[in-house]
Amino acid sequence: MVNSTLVATLYVNPVTGKDTNDGSRLSPFKTLTRALRTTTPIIIQLAPGNYSAANGEQFPLVLTAGVTVIGNEVNKGAGIIISGGGEYQSPSFSVQNITLLLLGDASLMGVSVTNPIPKGTGVWIESSIPYMANNTLLNCGREGIFTTGNAKAAILDNVFVQNAASGLFMARNSKGEILRNTFQKNPLGIAVTDSAAPLIANNKLSENRTAIALSRDARPVLRQNLIIKNAQGGLLVNANAMPDLGNSQDAGANIFQDNGEFDLQNAAAQPLISAGNQLNPTLVKGQVNFIAATEDSPRIVTGSSSFPDLVGHWAAVFVQALVSRGAISGFPDGTFGPNAPITRAQYAAVLAKTFQLPSSKSSKFPDVKPDFWAASAISSAADAGFISGFPDGTFRPGNNLTRVQAIVSIVNGLKFGGGTPNVLSVYRDRAQIPSYATNAVAAATQKLIIVNYPQSDRLEPLREITRGEMAALIYQALVANSKEKAIASPYIVSPDAEVPTFADLNRHWAEPFIRALASLNLTHGFADGSYQPDKPMTRAQYAALVAAAFNPAPKRPAIEFIDVPQNFWAYKALQIAASGGFVSGFSDRTFRPDQNVQRLQVIVSLVNGLGLPAAQSNMLLPYTDSNTIPDYAQKAVATATQQRIVVNYPQPNLLAPTREATRAEVAAMVYQALVAINRTPNINSPYIVSTAKS
Repeated sequence: MVNSTLVATLYVNPVTGKDTNDGSRLSPFKTLTRALRTTTPIIIQLAPGNYSAANGEQFPLVLTAGVTVIGNEVNKGAGIIISGGGEYQSPSFSVQNITLLLLGDASLMGVSVTNPIPKGTGVWIESSIPYMANNTLLNCGREGIFTTGNAKAAILDNVFVQNAASGLFMARNSKGEILRNTFQKNPLGIAVTDSAAPLIANNKLSENRTAIALSRDARPVLRQNLIIKNAQGGLLVNANAMPDLGNSQDAGANIFQDNGEFDLQNAAAQPLISAGNQLNPTLVKGQVNFIAATEDSPRIVTGSSSFPDLVGHWAAVFVQALVSRGAISGFPDGTFGPNAPITRAQYAAVLAKTFQLPSSKSSKFPDVKPDFWAASAISSAADAGFISGFPDGTFRPGNNLTRVQAIVSIVNGLKFGGGTPNVLSVYRDRAQIPSYATNAVAAATQKLIIVNYPQSDRLEPLREITRGEMAALIYQALVANSKEKAIASPYIVSPDAEVPTFADLNRHWAEPFIRALASLNLTHGFADGSYQPDKPMTRAQYAALVAAAFNPAPKRPAIEFIDVPQNFWAYKALQIAASGGFVSGFSDRTFRPDQNVQRLQVIVSLVNGLGLPAAQSNMLLPYTDSNTIPDYAQKAVATATQQRIVVNYPQPNLLAPTREATRAEVAAMVYQALVAINRTPNINSPYIVSTAKS
């Protein structure tokens, strides 16, 4: 995150610190209790160690508005353990034993919290708007986190494990966002009651007794959660609770798999509506109406339309869309076989149904008898130009179809054109494309028809196509032909844009990085044709670049910065970058978009935003000015260095962390971050810092 430099930082070290010290980096406090007595706003940096009553802590610890407590976000607070409990008089639940109380907009990041007291709570949130990220809540006497009153918390990327009652309990009018957390080995992963109505999305709940339990008038919104291997069940709905499990325009996309007694049990009187969730129909209990999420208006469908072997499969959404059109079906045993090959005859049958080809009974191939089950479909597809035979006149209906054959078939049948061979540079294995298929593959690429899993830049043209791949290809053809709506998928190949030329990049050290980003349409120059690589980059420009480059999923609620109006050119990008964890504002709720970003801020932002695995703690930094790196950023710099993200010109061993970053330096490091997550190929440059040189 790009943090304000105007907020003071205090340091706490339970091993070497003293509460009579001044709380500086070289003279840290011993207890968090002492640091919390300081006037806010403040950032408190915790060193590894035990923060307990035995070491002088006084519980409960109260984080007031403007307080940010940071441990180690990269390893979810491992080794930074806050353990203990004390009495708190809750306005809504009387006296409670809690470890921490979060008030106002307090933030807690990168610590482990344990309340060993029977019926003790780790973190209590009462009518406040705190931010909690990358913590571990474990072995609490009751629950890890309890929210109540009018709380609106952002609870993101935390781990809840082995708490005595539940990982997270939400009551009264609690709202907020519960995103990308892991709940494991708790009796209840998440419990929601009263009128609480949070967004619960992209979480993983596994090996609990019950993953999610709802009661009273709870109204949570559930999206894209992975709910697997819970001993009793997945989602339990009681009383008047009514979860939002999707609708015709917004699929729930929750995956339920391998749960014990039920995936979804509705014990309430009113029926539930489920749209676009992956459930085992035999493990759905109570009244549940399934509606399709791929139509313009809802229609009732049966649970049997879901195939058990499609749960969690990358192509499931494409397959289900074709199933809803009646274009494809599964096998008699109830499976779909998404990874199985498809024969040429089976493929012809899918084409005939999908594109509603006119019936044909003329026999075109000597090896396709008139009474063959797919004879009519093969003739129809041949008449329409989708398929043809081999040089000897045969069709070979039992042969498996290859990927390139399927692509050529679609392009020919739908008479797509306009592709140019230079777009094929997007494929690393383009040399394997047969010469006869070059133009067709180019056209398909240009039309966004090709879907490659797991690597979008690997076409594998000569490999047999799977049934899942075939479904994705045909669905994308329908989208290109304006017959279906687009489905978002990271595996749809998008061709490179034409690379613009910049008048001031000739022989510049960062030219290869900038041109590579420009070819991906991720960075742009100025109206006069220049790039101005040595000009500083503003915070708004940086937010726009990371939003385009990484398009991060939301990790926390978007912030309305008071100095960024909705008509500001980078408003939307700023919201994406901020909610995705790449940037943040200042304590006065400003973002200061025209301020220049520092090199260290870029490095820390990329490591935190991408959630990169931490470097080894004993790694030596290869910089001559490593003593100028603040303690809070040492781990992030080490991680970025190990991941080869840091680019220093002209001296690779000089980090210059507090210097303003130029447009060239930011472009180079963002490109290297894309390399680190396997999104772009390596670039050879002597200015990329390598740990091998240290």
